[in-house]
Amino acid sequence: MSTEITFLISDDPDGGFTAKALGESIFTQADSIEALKVALRDAVRCHFPDEAKRPKMIRLHWVRDEVIAA
Repeated sequence: MSTEITFLISDDPDGGFTAKALGESIFTQADSIEALKVALRDAVRCHFPDEAKRPKMIRLHWVRDEVIAA
């Protein structure tokens, strides 16, 4: 059991944000950062119904693509 789970957070092309867990089949999305944090907590609780096996921390790793002229 890990005490931490990491999510890759990306801007959604249609607006808002998407989150994908590393090493687990958890995906969620929301329109704001605050709503995303609530959705992430709910998703982790659903995926790990046994509180003893549930990660205690959720780490957010922000992924942003940026293109610049050479």
